[in-house]
Amino acid sequence: MEIRIDENTFENEIEFNEIIKDIISNETVQKMKEIPQHCNTNCFDHCYRVAFYCYKICKKLNLDYVSAARAGMLHDLFLYNWRDKSVERKGLHAFTHGKTACKNACKEFNLNEKEKDMIIKHMWPLTISLPKSKEGLILTFVDKFCAFNESINHISNKKFIRYAYLAMCVFFLKI
Repeated sequence: MEIRIDENTFENEIEFNEIIKDIISNETVQKMKEIPQHCNTNCFDHCYRVAFYCYKICKKLNLDYVSAARAGMLHDLFLYNWRDKSVERKGLHAFTHGKTACKNACKEFNLNEKEKDMIIKHMWPLTISLPKSKEGLILTFVDKFCAFNESINHISNKKFIRYAYLAMCVFFLKI
């Protein structure tokens, strides 16, 4: 993954890590490192990446970057291998894991209503309910971008495909 570094990058990383330090040091959240996500990525690394991009975008747009970072880090706290068919759960993973992640996150952290909504609805448009906030929409698109990027990096290293997808996400954010 290519991350552009500018004079604010390191300052942003310090602030970002300060915002989510209680989350990433949590024992339950640490279990996400054992759960596979997209190709060679584990759940923790995927969520960390999503959280950082949400933080950066929301901060740049003067939105609630604290809730965006926190919800981004917790959006896939479902704590099971979704590829394992023997795991008992109701419904298909893509449609249900947002609610499961929110339930698990609420057991560990005091979440605000925006964070809860962002976690539950991050799989829009698969889940019919649209996120209530701009931050929620950003999380939705950043999650798709990161998942696509993690998968495409496994398949191929063609930058064109990644940038085309990013352009599509930006286009939809402007609508």
